[in-house]
Amino acid sequence: MENKDILDEQASGDPQQPDNLTTENVTEEEAVSVNGGEPAESEATPSSDDLVAETATADRGKAGSELAELKDKYLRLYADFENFRRRTAKEKLELISNANEGVLKALIPVVDDFERAMQSIESTNDVAALKEGVSLIYNKLFKTLEGKGLKPMISKGETFNADLHESVTQFPAPSDDLKGKVIDEIEKGYYLNDKVIRFAKVIVGS
Repeated sequence: MENKDILDEQASGDPQQPDNLTTENVTEEEAVSVNGGEPAESEATPSSDDLVAETATADRGKAGSELAELKDKYLRLYADFENFRRRTAKEKLELISNANEGVLKALIPVVDDFERAMQSIESTNDVAALKEGVSLIYNKLFKTLEGKGLKPMISKGETFNADLHESVTQFPAPSDDLKGKVIDEIEKGYYLNDKVIRFAKVIVGS
């Protein structure tokens, strides 16, 4: 009996801990089985490489759409410019080919007068009438040209100007005040809207 009492005292004084309650080397699954819960899911945080890749992809998509838009605008602008260039070239050719149309239309009535005058020369002996007719035609022609901007140049008695005159020769001036001036005019010069279109051929006093 004494041995039995001793064993009972040892059992009550030094109780054994259950094996499954030890904290050393406890795995997650064991902790779950002990606690009766479920393992906590760790939150997935994107890495910096993933963020950079997503940003690069978004930038490429935006740049691609902008590039397509700019390309479309360029093609439209180029097409408009080509149409404008062709239209301008065509208008320029038409302008050059028809530049004298207005002048020629204005001169046609003068040509008609000359034709009638030539017919009159063959059938009349009245010289005075012929002179009068030619004078009328000349005045009509001159007024027509003046209406188109033609203006005769007055050179005689003016100081020689190389921008207006072309010196054919030099003669001794009849007076000192005519030295270096135009003393005679061989061929009259003309302006077209204040632009010299023909230089006057003159004789200059020396």
